[in-house]
Amino acid sequence: MSTQTLQGAKYLWQVPQDDRARMLDIAHKYSISFPVAQTLIERGYTTPQAIDAFLFTSLERDVAHASRMKDADRAVDRLLFAIEHGQKILICGDYDVDGVTSSSVMLTCMLPLGAQINFFLPHRVKDGYGLSVKTVERAAANGYKLLITVDNGITAFDAANRARELGIDLIITDHHRPHDHVPDAFAIVNPNQNDCPYPFKTLAGVGVAFKLMALLYERKGLTLPEKVYELLMLGTVADVVPLQGENRYWVRHGLSYVNRVESYAFKILKQNGKVTKSVMSSMDIGFSIAPQINALGRLEDARDAVKFLIGSNYSETEKVGRILLELNEARKQVERDISTQVMKQIEDGTIDLSRENIIMAASNAWPPGVIGLVASRLVSTYGKPTLLFHLSKDGLAKGSCRSIPEFNMFDALVENSALMKNFGGHSQAAGLALPVTSLSTLKANLEARIARICSPQDLKLKLKLDAQATLPDVNHKLISDMHHLEPFGNENRQPAFYFKDLVMVQQPQLLKGAHVKCMLFADGVVKPIIFFNRPELYVALQEHGDKPLHVAANISENHWNGKVSVELSGIDIALPCE
Repeated sequence: MSTQTLQGAKYLWQVPQDDRARMLDIAHKYSISFPVAQTLIERGYTTPQAIDAFLFTSLERDVAHASRMKDADRAVDRLLFAIEHGQKILICGDYDVDGVTSSSVMLTCMLPLGAQINFFLPHRVKDGYGLSVKTVERAAANGYKLLITVDNGITAFDAANRARELGIDLIITDHHRPHDHVPDAFAIVNPNQNDCPYPFKTLAGVGVAFKLMALLYERKGLTLPEKVYELLMLGTVADVVPLQGENRYWVRHGLSYVNRVESYAFKILKQNGKVTKSVMSSMDIGFSIAPQINALGRLEDARDAVKFLIGSNYSETEKVGRILLELNEARKQVERDISTQVMKQIEDGTIDLSRENIIMAASNAWPPGVIGLVASRLVSTYGKPTLLFHLSKDGLAKGSCRSIPEFNMFDALVENSALMKNFGGHSQAAGLALPVTSLSTLKANLEARIARICSPQDLKLKLKLDAQATLPDVNHKLISDMHHLEPFGNENRQPAFYFKDLVMVQQPQLLKGAHVKCMLFADGVVKPIIFFNRPELYVALQEHGDKPLHVAANISENHWNGKVSVELSGIDIALPCE
């Protein structure tokens, strides 16, 4: 569908053009609202086959058999041998949600099979990311014969060599992009390898671990423990992988499970997040639940993270839940402080966005576990790739970077690999470590690359609108129809709607110095709208008065005091051309 552009107060809007005949046909055939029909068309679902495949996920169509993953059968053979011969197995995870849920999936599946299994999660500061030589040597000293990584390992070259020297078999399960070669391991299960025939390439780390366990249980003729579907859903949503294809199927399946069976951990996470809804959505997981689980990686003993997720003792789980709540609140404050510091550098010109297209900043006071979250916020605010670094005492800059779709950060880091001690990740999110003395060179190289690859249009903050709507459309029928598009997340975002020629019927209100509320009128209907964290719109709307304006907004349900209302959450405004 063709689009036109419209400059809003903050974003360049990409406004879809009506394909009226096709929209009417889809709306009639599927009994859905016009804005939802237009959203389907705008996202490329225009034929009955494509629409059915999107709306009605199926195991047979969306989920490939695990044996199609390179080395999966070889890995299962080795696991079965270890279980049957009582060999000690060590899971080597990561401290983020994906790593913690992956480790939990492995334990949940392997312990009932009688495996002699334990797990190790590195401490974020003391141990750093990934499988280290030190971990391999400690495992050998303690009699482990098989190591299996989850959500890491695809760049663990030295550790893999050391494992081989010590006579330990290493199975790597990962989902990050490999470098130009891979470690010398017994088996590598990673669909992101170019020579892996598995058709779905964007599983989270927990998805890869799950596939391996599904194959193991199939070979044993057993049914997987249902708990794994909760863990798979949590890790997939939290790791912000695309919610399409197989990921979409499993997140739907996991949401169905947690809305039917509430584990101790899930109950506590809902209480902490003040989630009172009876039916949870992926948005609730992403905004209320996952940030808390991210705090698991900041526990002093990372093992408590796994114990929390799979524990069967309510009082112990509740105790960790209280710590999580405190850690998450502390994390929010640290995140706000770092954001403020970087924004101040932008405001005073230390970072000059009039001539710089890469935001880069560093400090020895910034905890490494938070800077990735801040980088994501800065990309959303400024539309520029962002790299933030924790400066360590040993002269290294350990960073997290987030990017925009038009600038592949992983490829950019590959081009600068000579500067790196290590790096890994994806096109829009990566981690890296390099000498502090190389930061200025990296910055210059990235600026040169982005100037070469990206146009000025690429670097503008853009807002893709899915459909035009009217105020009378904002009702429970529209919400019900939007449920068919869920789960929302990466590459299947919550729809953003375009409202034309609305009029304010009273003066806007500034709430808590940050949010702007006003009442909008059109087509005989008055609706309230709140623009969260857009205080600059208060003056703009006051000055605009009762003249018509265009609005971009999300539509959602608000559950409060037992009542459910349909609300507009404003994204941006645009003034009609005079």
